[in-house]
Amino acid sequence: MVNYLEKENHLQPEQGRGLQPEHWFNGAGNEIRRQEVRIKIDRNIAKLGCNDSKFFLINISPSQKENAHLCAQYGEEGAKEKLKEFAVQVMDEYARNFKRPGINSHKDLLWFGKQENYRYYTHKDKEVISGTKKKGECKEGKQMHIQIIVSRKDISNTIKLSPENTSRGKNKEHSEKLGQFDRTAFKQSGESLFDQVFDFDRRLKDTFAYAITMKNGTVTQKRQMNILGNNSPPYTESHHKIKELSLGVAKGLFESIGKMISTTGQAGKDLLSILTAAVPDYGGQIDPAGDAYKRRKKKKKKKVVDQSQGLHM
Repeated sequence: MVNYLEKENHLQPEQGRGLQPEHWFNGAGNEIRRQEVRIKIDRNIAKLGCNDSKFFLINISPSQKENAHLCAQYGEEGAKEKLKEFAVQVMDEYARNFKRPGINSHKDLLWFGKQENYRYYTHKDKEVISGTKKKGECKEGKQMHIQIIVSRKDISNTIKLSPENTSRGKNKEHSEKLGQFDRTAFKQSGESLFDQVFDFDRRLKDTFAYAITMKNGTVTQKRQMNILGNNSPPYTESHHKIKELSLGVAKGLFESIGKMISTTGQAGKDLLSILTAAVPDYGGQIDPAGDAYKRRKKKKKKKVVDQSQGLHM
């Protein structure tokens, strides 16, 4: 793995190699050699079986919009350093996610990060399949990202830490002792941290909460998220409130739109005016413009009115 992540340091100039090789880094230094990375990871395996994972790979991969935002704020080289600093904070979140005594920050982990500046077309990409690009060619645009190798054991080589352990067993104390890693919470923390640290105003439909809800949420959650996503004015106070509500929707906290609005307090008045402008019925209908809805509305008019009245709070 270490050798593979050294690949950009061996590229020829015509393949997009940077002027300077990228060294490994962690919270303690930025000039770490690959031999040190390999040796320390390989030796930090006390009491691990032959079939146990010895390390894990974490990919911090900003989108094109996020990379462009970083470069606009800090310039090309400044953005690289800021992303490395961000990676240290991500590893703080990784450590805290285990909820284990003594594992509180990146300093309690054995980990090493590697900055990469390019991504490459593979045989799975549609451009390669169509013949417009060749396998191995650099992808266009800003592709800066970071790969992190983190040891299964903590820095003291005594505590096992595995993000694969998502168990919520019947024995709560035993389950907590092993360390319960919440992957969804970890991904969400990374996104929230990026927005906070770099003052990035993310549109609701670009958030992790929106994506995971529309993929795996219940019908009710999807309806609520769809309404928020279609009525989130950018770069306003209401936009930020709606994004906060979306996190509750993703967790399934609200039984209805009315319940959701009632939790916002005074700000709920503004949100109510935004939502009612595009969603005249709180009975769960998202798109009341269709003919099928109009026919159904006539047949069930009284029921819809009752629902609407019961949700105004």
